[in-house]
Amino acid sequence: MFSNIGIPGLLLIFVIALIIFGPKKLPELGKALGQTLKEFKSSTKELTKDVVEEFEMEKNEEKSQTKREV
Repeated sequence: MFSNIGIPGLLLIFVIALIIFGPKKLPELGKALGQTLKEFKSSTKELTKDVVEEFEMEKNEEKSQTKREV
């Protein structure tokens, strides 16, 4: 996602954020952004885990049906 930005782009974004929000508000915004990303990452992992578990359950059900038919 950020692979195209590079160091100069990140510095420009930081300077613009510093101008808009000021030096006192910037750490709070960084902390909130970090918490949001952490929560998003956690939710994504949980969703992936649920999908994999569901897939495994269906796979096991198919195997048991195949064994019954044989």
